[in-house]
Formats: sequence, C-alpha cells, structure tokens
Amino acid sequence: MTWRHYKMPDNTNNKRLFTIWQTAAAVIAGAQMEKTEGVGEPVLDVLHLTKSFGTKTILDDLSFHIESGEIFGLLGPNGAGKTTMIRIILDIIKSDNGSVTMFGKVFDEAFKERIGYLPEERGLYQKITVFECLKYFANLKNVKKPDDRIDFWLEKIGLIDYKKRRVSDLSKGMQQKIQLASAFIHDPDILILDEPFSGLDPVNTKIVKDIMLDLKRDGKTIILSTHQMDQAERMCDRILMINHGKKVLYGTLDQIKADYRESPVMVVEYEGDLKPIDGVTEMEDYGRYAELGMEMGTDPQEVLRDLMESVKLRRFEMKSMSLNEIFIEVVNA
Repeated sequence: MTWRHYKMPDNTNNKRLFTIWQTAAAVIAGAQMEKTEGVGEPVLDVLHLTKSFGTKTILDDLSFHIESGEIFGLLGPNGAGKTTMIRIILDIIKSDNGSVTMFGKVFDEAFKERIGYLPEERGLYQKITVFECLKYFANLKNVKKPDDRIDFWLEKIGLIDYKKRRVSDLSKGMQQKIQLASAFIHDPDILILDEPFSGLDPVNTKIVKDIMLDLKRDGKTIILSTHQMDQAERMCDRILMINHGKKVLYGTLDQIKADYRESPVMVVEYEGDLKPIDGVTEMEDYGRYAELGMEMGTDPQEVLRDLMESVKLRRFEMKSMSLNEIFIEVVNA
C-alpha cells in the first residue's frame, strides 16, 4: 500500500483529523498483516518421525505436511505403519524421535475437540439405541444442542428412521455409517478416517463419498487411510504412501503418475479372438476387455491397425497407470 504525504494547514481541527486518519491507517495495516500471517501454514506438519517396538522399526524418519482443506490420502499395505502414525499424530502413543505440530503448535488436549477420528477398530455400544449412542459421543465432545446435530447427521446418512432402534439391530453397513456420524458430530476441523468405506455397499459408499466432498467444500481437512485405491485416486488432492515404515510416494496424483509413465497403455473393448501384436509387451486380457502395455516408441496407430485386422473394436483409449497399479509396483519392488 502506498501512502501519500500532504502538508496540513496549521489549525487544531485539521491536526486532530490527521491524527485520527493516521491511527485508522495503522489499525487497517495491522489488521491486514495479522490476516496474512500464517497463510499457507499446514494444519499438520510431521518432521522426521521415528518409532520402533523392540528391535523392529515401524516408522523410519517420516516427514510430510497436510494443507488446510485438502483430502490427503494415507496409503500403504497392511503392516506399513499407517495406524501407528495416526496414533502418534493423535498423541495416543509417543514417537521415539521427530515432531508433530497441529495448527502450528505442539499437540494439546484442546485440539482433540477439533479432530474427528474413525479408528480402524470399530466400537459401538450394541445394547443402546442409535440416538443414545450418538448422544454419548456428542457429550464427550461437548456438542451444544446435540439432539439437533444427531438428527442432522441421521438424515444425512439416511438412518433417521432408525433413531430409536438398538445398535445391535443394524446391519454392518448401517453401523459403519453410525460410526462415521460419531466422528462428524462435533463439527471438527480435521477428520482422520481409517477405512471409512469398509463394509459399505456401492450406494452407501457414494453417500459417504459425497459427505466427505461436502465437508471438504466447507473447508474441512480430511486424512483418508484406505486400501481402496480407486477411491483415493478420485478423491485425494495429495497422497503419502509408506511401506515398511518408509516414505515411498508423496505428492499430487499428477506428480506421482508422471514418474510412472515408462510405457504407454492402451485399453480396448472388443469382440473376437485377441492375438499377439507387434509392439505390445504386456497384455491383460479379460475376454472382452484388455489392457495392452506398449513398448516405448510404439505408434498407437500401428497397434490399432493390427487390432482391427483380428478383432472388432468397440472402444479404445490411452491411459496412464492407475494408482492401484502403481501401488502394486511399489509394494512388490
């Protein structure tokens, strides 16, 4: 901001007005500086995290950060160290080395009311009603007007008609949605969701996915730990993949896929008998659908010409490696 300097007439009123103007300008400038302070600061910053149990290293010098308002994928095979890392982030267990800061500060008990957590190990009280169950979780988080919040989330997940039913009467998928509602009930700033799609059919998977995207649009930050690579690929802004406690992939999907474009892949739907094709080094054939891995430098037009001589093509497209394919390649490396 540029300030112009004027010579004020020498009278008391004008000097008083000028003093007021200077004070107001200083207040505005200070407010603008305060508003911009901390912009871009991650909501979660993990540096050089290390954890061992006995002689086994579970987390090995892990560093990453999570930005406000993003869906961040935490991926890895079973036993990679994901759950241990989540428990360290939540201050359930302590790391051997490294630091975790949240909202720019070392973890504090007060932060717990700003976090919603869906643990890997599910646990709902079976002998009470759905309403009583959610009321219990709402009271733990000091939710004001909990009855309204409970009705809101039961409507959102399509279970308002089960409000007075016992939890034990619900199917596994329904109980999963109640568990999710318990994580959302207090309107947290950060959501840590460990396998949120587990036990859900496609209809309810879509309901949960839409809720997560709505929460993101509302500015919530979501940490998604899942084995469903297709969901992670569609929803996550960035991902961290760990294997044997080490960081093996980290960044946006575009950045990661750019590093795995060694050979182009053609996807075809066809009728007929698919035969070997010059320039195609790998062929995953499912009968009417196939993925053809082509040698670098192979002209896709030549492959198409060869295909049309042996089969009737219904559809074809060039594709990059899926996150699921990258996951398998990295884990098996």
